[in-house]
Amino acid sequence: SAGVRVGIRTKGCSGMSYTLEFADEKNEFDEVVEDKGVRIFIDPKATMFIIGTEMDFVEDKLESGFVFNNPNEKGRCGCGESFHI
Repeated sequence: SAGVRVGIRTKGCSGMSYTLEFADEKNEFDEVVEDKGVRIFIDPKATMFIIGTEMDFVEDKLESGFVFNNPNEKGRCGCGESFHI
């Protein structure tokens, strides 16, 4: 069944950023989380970096998008594009 795959990649001045992509199926080693009818596939390379992270979708007058609240983050770059642990 289809869902959204969450991962991380090296990017920005702080080192890492979150990735989101539509996925038609689970990859062999993906961890699967389902909540409110949404299936999330977690890339195994990202698991250790996002343990305990809450993901939410936020909409306001100026923007909308996914927000990650990661208790493991030690800092973010000034523009908010990347983080480090």
